[in-house]
Amino acid sequence: MTEKIVFRDSAPLQGTGVCGAIALHANLTSARLVAHALRKGEGHLSADGALIVRTGVHTGRSVTDKFIADEPETTDEIWWGKVNQKLPQEKFTTLKTRIQAYMQGCELFTQDLYAGADPTNRIRVRLVTTGAWHALFSRNMFIRPVETELPGFKPDYFVLHAPDFEADPEIDGVHSTTAIALSFAEKVVLIAGTEYAGEIKKAIFTVMNWLLPARGVLPMHCSANIGPNGDSALFFGLSGTGKTTLSSDPTRRLIGDDEHGWAKDGVFNFEGGCYAKVINLSQKNEPEIWAASHRFGTVLENVVADPCGRLDLTDSTFTENTRACYPVEFIPNVELSGRGSIPKNVFMLTADAFGVLPPISRLTAAQAMYHFLSGYTARVAGTEKGLGSEPQATFSTCFGAPFLPRHPQVYGKLLQKLISQHGAHCWLVNTGWTGGAYGVGKRMSIKHTRALLRATLTGELDNAEYHTDPFFGLAIPAHVDGVPDEVLDPHRAWADKAAYDKAAADLVTRFVVNFESFAEHVDEDVKAAAIKSAV
Repeated sequence: MTEKIVFRDSAPLQGTGVCGAIALHANLTSARLVAHALRKGEGHLSADGALIVRTGVHTGRSVTDKFIADEPETTDEIWWGKVNQKLPQEKFTTLKTRIQAYMQGCELFTQDLYAGADPTNRIRVRLVTTGAWHALFSRNMFIRPVETELPGFKPDYFVLHAPDFEADPEIDGVHSTTAIALSFAEKVVLIAGTEYAGEIKKAIFTVMNWLLPARGVLPMHCSANIGPNGDSALFFGLSGTGKTTLSSDPTRRLIGDDEHGWAKDGVFNFEGGCYAKVINLSQKNEPEIWAASHRFGTVLENVVADPCGRLDLTDSTFTENTRACYPVEFIPNVELSGRGSIPKNVFMLTADAFGVLPPISRLTAAQAMYHFLSGYTARVAGTEKGLGSEPQATFSTCFGAPFLPRHPQVYGKLLQKLISQHGAHCWLVNTGWTGGAYGVGKRMSIKHTRALLRATLTGELDNAEYHTDPFFGLAIPAHVDGVPDEVLDPHRAWADKAAYDKAAADLVTRFVVNFESFAEHVDEDVKAAAIKSAV
């Protein structure tokens, strides 16, 4: 392929500050982007035609390298700290100017895309990148305008993506050669020094988390699906809790697997694709995701294949965080509009590696806000590098702290208002361990978890008999068809009852300590619903 046309001041670069490029490819189709990625040596094809790429040193988000420009228009409303680090306005300008200059000597790919399936709450995004596969990732991940919408497309936000450009801490005011910097005043996102494509996706999610609360719309780090009767369900959860797997249900249409908004008339997907974790993906248990990962047009990050291109999804040589990115239409049972009704059920997923939380429990509205603000899960060795043999409790407020530019109580109060207003049923679901902690107990059966979800979605648990757990104050159903009664109550599932009591008390203490970080910002009913009140 010899598509080497020089463009100067061409329309796709207007507004970016990039004055030209040695070659420019605007809004190419997926097939052409795959061809360019292969030409440039960015990746290779699997036996089934998926594009396999490596992301180099960064196989996940670089959380310590994210910055927000400190600008007079926005500084008072931003949740400054470890998550949102201040970058002086002049340093943002310096970094932007250096990336713009760098791009003028590169071959560039642009994509015009939407974030938000709801036309009244969407933004127009123009990605400018040096990577063909990053353009394909973004084309898969976001909502693709129809061809007639491309002429005159006017971006609300620009993403300047230069994965091979190295930032300079002394010049740019950042910490390393990697930088992800956002300016809400200039409406520009800068990404440099990392090939991990998830930075593009999450930068725009951060933008949506900034814009929507001011409109009374709740942005959410959750998956969503819709039943045959039009009832929507939300699934909040951090990585590894089953958010993608559990929302991919053959009896319900998938709205989206990761990012949504809750507006006055229903929920809507921010994206037009899925970004599924595929380590140890099972064709038997997750057939839809497995099939989508084995076809042309999908991008596979850091997945291992043999010389013939046959995938080994159990191989974590490069990272545990192997990923597949594909358009939502690759899932057979999907809601292509990306929209659903007001949620009837809200699930908060946790993978409790301490094995002391029940597999399902009913939450009051105040408890739901408490657990939303807590955002608890536990990580274990084998899921992330650097973890020891003991489980590690993780609290990520609103199940998405790294992507929240505003104070957490802004999102918490919005959720509480929407739940109370619409009467949504809320549930805490443990997809982690039962019968003991990690290393002693066993992982919760996905068959049992699916049975519990079906019971809630069909209304079976609306009038069930419940008892209150003495440690966490959670309402546990006494019986659910298809799930052994001893599994429902974690205390009964442990052979060593004293060991359970000790582990449960320890986790309660962790919740109590975490609650101190936001207790002063919540109402009295949430304080009363906190776990410490039940101990």
